[in-house]
Amino acid sequence: MDSFNQLLLSLDGMLGSAPWFPWVLLGVGFFFTIYLGFPQFRYFGHAIKIVQGKYDKPGDPGDTSHFQALATALSGTVGTGNIGGVGLAIFLGGPAALFWMWMTAFLGMTTKFVEVTLSHKYRIKAADGYYAGGPMFYMERRLNMKWLAVLFAIATVICSFGTGSLPQVNNIAQAMHDSFGIEKALTGGVLAILLGMVIIGGITRIAKVTSTIVPAMALIYVIGALGVIFYNIENIVPSFVAVFRDAFTGSAAVGGFLGASFAYAFNRGVNRGLFSNEAGQGSAPIAHAAARADEPVSEGMVSLLEPFIDTIIICTLTGLVILSSGVWTEKHENLFEGADTYVVEGRYEESDPKQVKQLFNYLSGQPSDVKPYNGSVVVTDGQPLNLQDFTLIHARSIAEDLDFRVGEDQFSGVLNVVDGKFANEDVDIWGKSLVHSVALTSKAFQRGFFGEYGGLIVTLGILMFAFSTAIAWSYYGDRSMIYLFGPKAVMPYRIVYVIAFFWAAIEDTTVIWNLSAVAIVIMTLPNLFGITILAKEMKSTVKDYWKDPSHK
Repeated sequence: MDSFNQLLLSLDGMLGSAPWFPWVLLGVGFFFTIYLGFPQFRYFGHAIKIVQGKYDKPGDPGDTSHFQALATALSGTVGTGNIGGVGLAIFLGGPAALFWMWMTAFLGMTTKFVEVTLSHKYRIKAADGYYAGGPMFYMERRLNMKWLAVLFAIATVICSFGTGSLPQVNNIAQAMHDSFGIEKALTGGVLAILLGMVIIGGITRIAKVTSTIVPAMALIYVIGALGVIFYNIENIVPSFVAVFRDAFTGSAAVGGFLGASFAYAFNRGVNRGLFSNEAGQGSAPIAHAAARADEPVSEGMVSLLEPFIDTIIICTLTGLVILSSGVWTEKHENLFEGADTYVVEGRYEESDPKQVKQLFNYLSGQPSDVKPYNGSVVVTDGQPLNLQDFTLIHARSIAEDLDFRVGEDQFSGVLNVVDGKFANEDVDIWGKSLVHSVALTSKAFQRGFFGEYGGLIVTLGILMFAFSTAIAWSYYGDRSMIYLFGPKAVMPYRIVYVIAFFWAAIEDTTVIWNLSAVAIVIMTLPNLFGITILAKEMKSTVKDYWKDPSHK
């Protein structure tokens, strides 16, 4: 399993995490933004009217309303990426990462407009009586590239388990355990039953549930975020200044070892933006294909609202909470995760810029004088005695106030370190270090008018957002299964989906997550390729839409 995981990490390094991928993603969005004349601005107001039902006609073909399709697609995108993903992006890339998330969303509004319009145009009414659409249908029916459609559909099924389901419930179970002491198996069992009850009803039930959950949870989350932002109102302007300054100067004032690094901010911001709003990935068109509409362009316009709501509103609120509260540069007591923990030879100080640069290079895989520690750590009553021999790094920061424990008891003995990693996995390491992802966002939400209760808002947000994401992705997966194998494959897929959902609540999902990181790119690149080929058709389809007087 370890070798397979390493293979996946290597593939991701050549694909989604590679320097060229963000440029491709933004490049397609930029091209269509110019080619179609900035639809983000021109059609924004019209899109809102469509969602409100102003242009609805009796008998329009489809299974859901425009609002329900929008809510379903949003439920697939508004998830842990809006909470923990922003925390991870700022941790890795500093304030500038938020700027590049905005750029991804702005250009992504056009990308999503195009991919949804074309997918809706070539949707079909499946054998189960419901509409089915998505990039695989225009790839086969318009481009005559069935092999590409099959590749996309397979990647979508993989992502339905990866980004859409398994890590989501894993985060939920962990959050419920940390906040309320609820056993992970209990959380997974209850949610698996609820998930099964929802998805068994197909798109009509899914749309009803998501159109209720998403607006309610978004409102609660926004109120909680504003409670922190107004509490730290004096830091809002400096936060915006930091975002733009660091984006244009590359001088990211980041905690830990992330010094001036335009590449880190750009790459992490764009990748987290894609993970958050999924513009270009081709997932949202599957949900929008079910919308009742006689014109594909109208549903495409509805979809351009998604990156705006998901990233420019919700992710910005999360980012401002983290930046204005100041917690992102502070060290907090936490339980160290093995994957984020490194032990290096000798003593290093964060006050020395040269040492910081060397540590940054070491953690980034660049040439460095830093060497991994091989030796022992002598511990008495939880305290290491030979600190002069090594430096312990956690979450890209030098760890402080170390405390080694076995359960609730402090550890005494000798720990072996091999190539910078502790060999004794049964010993927990506590201490102060930077934190990231959900933990960072949770800390930030506690620095507002709601105090410690702000952390509960994050826990509730993870529960509702992640659960709704799993619901939406189950639909993406079952439409892909219909494309690949027909209607008979849907029920077995749903059963496996629910069982895997429960399993992931109590098991490590790292391998699945890494597999999905590769699958995301396998979804995204064919979709970007397909819509670019159909650029002229897209433009003519939009022109034809505006020829109808009823659309004005």
